[in-house]
Amino acid sequence: MDFRLKVFHTVALRLNFTKAASELYITQPAVSKHIQELEETYKIKLFERNGSKIALTPAGEILLKHTKNIFEIYRKIDFDMSTFVNKRQGLLRLGSSTTISQYIISPVLARFHQKQQEIKVNLLNGNTEQIENALINKEIEIGIVEGQSRNQSIRYIPFLKDELVLVCNSKNPFLLQNEISLSDLKAMKFITRERGSGTLEVIEYGLKQVNVKITDLQIEMQLGSTESIKSYLLNSDCFAFMSIHAVGKELKNNELIVLDVEDLTIERYFYIITLMGKSDPLSELFIQNMAAYYNLKL
Repeated sequence: MDFRLKVFHTVALRLNFTKAASELYITQPAVSKHIQELEETYKIKLFERNGSKIALTPAGEILLKHTKNIFEIYRKIDFDMSTFVNKRQGLLRLGSSTTISQYIISPVLARFHQKQQEIKVNLLNGNTEQIENALINKEIEIGIVEGQSRNQSIRYIPFLKDELVLVCNSKNPFLLQNEISLSDLKAMKFITRERGSGTLEVIEYGLKQVNVKITDLQIEMQLGSTESIKSYLLNSDCFAFMSIHAVGKELKNNELIVLDVEDLTIERYFYIITLMGKSDPLSELFIQNMAAYYNLKL
């Protein structure tokens, strides 16, 4: 029954039998068989099938809620029991927004693994909105994000300060100007992240403080990752506001350059997020390791 529930849980999250089969290392017919047996057990359909697409029925929604709670309890049991043999074990599901995944979290994960080799870590990547939704839906235990939407069900812990700087190709003809004014911004072509990105949210707020709207800018394109924005900048005369942590290599190699904008400073914190009122020893262990790595008092 436990494995059937795991199969159901995976299908319910992915809403795709093929992806679930791949994730569970079993065949698609085996996935279908387990779901069919569950439906026979409960004498009710768990999924609505419409061609190649599937959706949860009301009964499926209820079962998904229970399976999330069940697997959360199992995860805590594994960790708590392992402490009695001085060999911490368990599964920690993290979610991280794009900039942090690519430029911040890797050394922390490597150090955590060196200390806790029996703890398995799964990392989900997405924008801030997606990571917050994954946390609320109990698909992850901890998120590390760039924005702060102030969702009342989420606890936000600031852990690292960041600055968003204006960057462009080092051969950009606009560099002939000695100083960038706020009015100059409206004549420049920009690349930005997509809606839902914590970075875009912070940029909009920073510009608003100096009476510039994001809609005042000429947005040439919205791209879904920091790496794609950097690549675009290297092949165009566009500009972008980017995390200083994300462009270190390009600045060192003189491929990109930072421009100072008169009267504009955009700063933010990266945040560790957990569900309000929810805590478990494994999550706290990781947060403590993260704090130690950055010499923080959380």
